Order: sequence, then structure tokens, then C-alpha cells
Amino acid sequence: MLEAFGLSDPGCVRSNNEDYFISDCEAGIFVLADGMGGANAGEYASRLSAENIYKFLLVHRNGLGTLEQAFVETNTAVRDAARSNPELEGMGTTLVVARKMNGTHFQIGSVGDSRAYLLSNGKLSLITQDQTWVAEVGSRLGLSEEAIQKHPMRHVLTMAIGSTDDLRMFSSVIELAEGDQLLLCSDGLHGVLQEEKLLEALESEKSLPEKCHYLIEAARAAGGPDNVTVVLIQLR
Repeated sequence: MLEAFGLSDPGCVRSNNEDYFISDCEAGIFVLADGMGGANAGEYASRLSAENIYKFLLVHRNGLGTLEQAFVETNTAVRDAARSNPELEGMGTTLVVARKMNGTHFQIGSVGDSRAYLLSNGKLSLITQDQTWVAEVGSRLGLSEEAIQKHPMRHVLTMAIGSTDDLRMFSSVIELAEGDQLLLCSDGLHGVLQEEKLLEALESEKSLPEKCHYLIEAARAAGGPDNVTVVLIQLR
């Protein structure tokens, strides 16, 4: 049986929240988006992309290629919306999706730098790959982890939903064992808290809602420079 809880907060600096999430245990579909763009465009992009891919996956359940097609369709929807309204020009969003397949297998897909982590047997593993300048370019230049963490281009995305017709996405399939936890989060969480803090929260005896509230408050206590969103999923 799946249990899940999601929570989003604008943080301590920004007045609006451009993050958006959907958590549906019954359907086994979990979506998180972190929007960007002027005025309300970021909020629109994240909500449009999350709802579009959720509805697509509700209808099309089978096959590994389904998630990739869902990302393509969602990218097209965001780009079409931007072209039809000058106020939405240039909008985009990250997108990370976890969907339950048969048995205990989950397919994970992502574009941008919103992440999926797996906690299994006391080990926290990053499942997704950031599509950022420092991850794709900086690492090849031999920058140290400390330099990457402080680099001024560490938040610059190399790919986002709505940014190009030639979409590149990350996809993988993982298997969850009983008690494993899957964490989806925006960079308002992982860009502020070290993985040791994430591991500490997930391994605690708290309930899923308590863990999500704890992580949000920890991000705010660390300055909360960005919107922060978490979706926590556990196989019971």
C-alpha cells in the first residue's frame, strides 16, 4: 500500500509560490513542478505542466515510453500557451514525475533540477540528474563540489519544460521495498539543505506529514531563499 504527503511553501523571500505539485496515491502518480517566468507566468507554467502530465498519465497507463510521450505533450502545451499570450512569453518549468507501474516498480522522469531521492536500507540516493550548467558543464571542467555549490551559475538550467522543442528528459525505473521512501523536491529544498539533513528527517520516527513539515521549516530556518516543495511517498 502506498502512503504519500505533499507540502509547498513560498519560503522567506518570495511573495508568490511558483511551485506546484500533485499527489495521487490511488492512481500512483506524483508530480512536482517549479515554474519560472515574469509576472504570473511561472505559476501558470508549473500548474499547466503538472496538470497536463497528470491527466495524460491517468489515461495512458501502459509502457515505458508513455512517460516520455507525456513529457513531450506537456512541453508542447506550455510552448503553445506561451506563443498564444505575450504575457506568458519565455515561461518554463522544471518537472519531476514518479508513477507506479506494475508491482513495486516506479518510473521516474525529470526535466530541469527538481529532484527525486530514494531512501532504502538507510541509504539516501539521488535518482534524477540535474540539468543545470554546473552539473553538465561545470563538472566536466573539473570544478570541485565546493566550487560547484558556490558557483554563480549553479541554478542556471540547461533544460526546462517550455524552453525548446528539442526536449531532453531523464528517465529510470526503480523498485521500492517495504518501508522505502521516495522524496520529490524542488531546489528550494535540496539547494538549501545538505543531504545529511534530508536523510535525518526521512529516517526519523515522524509521520510523513510531520517529515514534510519538518523539511519545509528546516529550509525556512536556513533562509528560505526560494519556494520549497516536498512530496514524500512510502511503500507500506
